[in-house]
Amino acid sequence: MKVTTENLRSNIIKDIAEISGENVAECYQCGKCTAACPVNQAMDILPHQVLRLLQLGLADEVMNCKTIWICASCFTCAGRCPRDVDLANVMEAVRVILLRKRDSTMLKAEDMPEVLAKGMPEQGIVSGFRKYAK
Repeated sequence: MKVTTENLRSNIIKDIAEISGENVAECYQCGKCTAACPVNQAMDILPHQVLRLLQLGLADEVMNCKTIWICASCFTCAGRCPRDVDLANVMEAVRVILLRKRDSTMLKAEDMPEVLAKGMPEQGIVSGFRKYAK
């Protein structure tokens, strides 16, 4: 399968690019991200393979793998990438998309007074809006 602009036009790939600010097409599969990853042995899809699957438009495979949840977001992959593709941001974007799909966990502005009354820290509120609001 070839990497074409057609593969990168799917809605999920566009959402990943928008959320992460990364262009997965920039990756040329050198494998430095995988070699640097401290948790790659626990992953079912290796870091460079995640980018390749996204390049091929196979976002469903990435969204159903364990790798996105195992990623420690240590940014070692980003530090080693010769093309400056921040894979940790891509993984976070995939997690955010999955969390947003869960309708029951959506955080709504009208729920805020109740949340604040429970003493939730401000950082948690901002994080919740970033992940659960669209």
